[in-house]
Amino acid sequence: MNRPDAPPQLERSLGLLQATSLNVSNMVGIGPFITIPAFLATMGGPHALIGWVVAAVLVICDGLVWSELGAALPGSGGSYHFLRETFGKTGTWFGRLMPFLFIWQFLVSGTLEIASGYIGAADYVRYVFPNLESQLAAWGISHGMSWLAAASCVVITLALCGRTRVVGWVSVVLCFGTLLTVLTVIVAGLTHFNPSLLTLPPEVAAGTGDKSMFSGLGAAMLIAIYDYLGYYNVCHLGDEVRDPGKTIPRAVIISVVVVAVIYLTMNISIIAVVPWQEAMVSKNIAADFMERLFGRPVAVAFTWMILWTVVACMFAITLGYSRIPFAAARQGDFFRVFGLVHPRGQFPAVSLLALGGLTAVFCFFPLQDVINAAVTVRILIQFIGQIAALDWLRRKRPDIPLPFRMKLYPLPSVIALGGWFFVLGSADLKSRLAGLAVTVSGVVVFAIWNAWTARSKA
Repeated sequence: MNRPDAPPQLERSLGLLQATSLNVSNMVGIGPFITIPAFLATMGGPHALIGWVVAAVLVICDGLVWSELGAALPGSGGSYHFLRETFGKTGTWFGRLMPFLFIWQFLVSGTLEIASGYIGAADYVRYVFPNLESQLAAWGISHGMSWLAAASCVVITLALCGRTRVVGWVSVVLCFGTLLTVLTVIVAGLTHFNPSLLTLPPEVAAGTGDKSMFSGLGAAMLIAIYDYLGYYNVCHLGDEVRDPGKTIPRAVIISVVVVAVIYLTMNISIIAVVPWQEAMVSKNIAADFMERLFGRPVAVAFTWMILWTVVACMFAITLGYSRIPFAAARQGDFFRVFGLVHPRGQFPAVSLLALGGLTAVFCFFPLQDVINAAVTVRILIQFIGQIAALDWLRRKRPDIPLPFRMKLYPLPSVIALGGWFFVLGSADLKSRLAGLAVTVSGVVVFAIWNAWTARSKA
């Protein structure tokens, strides 16, 4: 029991069902419904599905890294917490830099990822209300859909200002609606399956398209990884998970396997109904898919189900991500104001509201730029950094028990490491420069903040 004068704490109220539903809701969401056209375009045909499979292998291997770290070091903050408990314990300047640098890049990459969901949902809102944007323009509101996306972000952020116990069960309900939406697509596609639409482009079928296929694989994987993001969401809520040593690995592994199967099946179902040549240029592929099969009225009704998945995804991801700056502030590795907990709602108020505000700003950026940057900005510090952290933990911290150990270590870590370097090297120049700028600026800000902190303690 907490002392009466102790600061408010987070409560452990998330079991395996809630933890897995938060992951699945985060992973599925709007992602595949907005990225299938761009995904097919990366390789110019249905053989882009190879990217889904390769990305799934990478995500599963990386998920094992998250599982081992999450079970050994349960706590709020995910990668921040892992980097702090490994490198940060060395007491060196570099040890303090790594967790700070993660938070710094996360404020960009995390909010970009969330914003992409709201931006992508705008095309489906346009489908339901085709005259809405022109009507907003007539009222003097330019970039009306961007403003609508930002406003939706504010509403969901405010909805999360409540107790985690209640929020966890809401996530289960939202996850059910998400799975129902995806299942509807899969069943409709498989019952109207036309295998002739899966025909490869002539140059690929003839074996003369290998070069373009290889060069497009990295771009396809980047989009697929974006859609898989969220398999680690429960690790951000480690302080609120019951029996984290067992629950976290199970939630991560179950969600990765389930969503990998769902994604592959759903993609095949859609492009076996809508020719891939048309799918590549679609603005709302799922709505076009349902309209082709059942007409516009059914497609409009189904679009509302897709928007439900957006709410579920944004709900889950904002909940999990808001705990990251909070955890850093509580440990003294970020601005202290982010560590405040609402006295009645018991949620990280400043962290949650700041995350929502930054997300709303990024709702005004182009979707493809947001998706690319959301993945590439985080690769070096987050994904590659914590692979190194796991190796450090195994070699240098025998005092920390490992409730979960990945099989065949270090093979999964090596596969994940190679995959992340491949995706980073394949990213467009703009995204790589954005990642570099965020990292360099983070080092500069940390040096200033570290000196100021040391001086105030003197």
